[in-house]
Amino acid sequence: MTKSLFKQLTVLNSTQITENMQRIALQGNVLTDMPHDCEGNYIKLLFNRNGGTDLSALAEDEKPIMRTYTVRRFIPAKNIIEIDFVRHITQDLQCGFAARWAMNAKIGETISIKGPGSIKEINTNVDWILMVADMTALPALSAKISMLPKNAKGYAVIKVTEDNDIQPLEVPKNFKVFWLTEQKSLTNKVKSLTWLDGTVSVWSACEFNSMRELRSYYNERQVAHENIYISSYWKLGVTEDGHKLAKRQDAIENI
Repeated sequence: MTKSLFKQLTVLNSTQITENMQRIALQGNVLTDMPHDCEGNYIKLLFNRNGGTDLSALAEDEKPIMRTYTVRRFIPAKNIIEIDFVRHITQDLQCGFAARWAMNAKIGETISIKGPGSIKEINTNVDWILMVADMTALPALSAKISMLPKNAKGYAVIKVTEDNDIQPLEVPKNFKVFWLTEQKSLTNKVKSLTWLDGTVSVWSACEFNSMRELRSYYNERQVAHENIYISSYWKLGVTEDGHKLAKRQDAIENI
């Protein structure tokens, strides 16, 4: 990866929006070409081997460490993107690069990004919609659910660390939102919901093991493959690189 592919942005502000969520606003003229419909899609934040954002010492063919995050909000007129980070500290310094940076980021600091990349869109030409997320996927769910048609109906099930992490959401009138805290199971809650009549579209993003449980349930319910977006955004106990390996193996096993 060459440095010419990096987009360097400046920290405009940093706000702790809930007990365990930090929001960083990044600004830069390099966002001029950012797609206006990028909210809910992902970017890569780039770090050096020490977890810092200074990439100047990287060799031309050396790859930075990348961490994947969601564009929570894009303000094209001001060339600003907002990124939400789950606040957490890990003993393994290879984990939590981005969270540690976000919790300590100062106005005026710079960080480089790559992207954005897109994720599968929700099929809204259905009878109802089911959306499921944990804290890591809450920014993506928040962006995607706000784009649904006003007449959309269904459920959103969201797992947060604690009650103080519940956020106001812009949702269709006929959507029911269920908030769970850390001790509750996403899968159990989804299974307890009344399965509505008609064709369903599913959007799910969460921890790796929860993703696999939910995928099995959707298969049991015979949800059409083309109506499912399901992804793991992290795996308990491993870095993003370890998570990628687990996802790759899982994909092979489920061909």
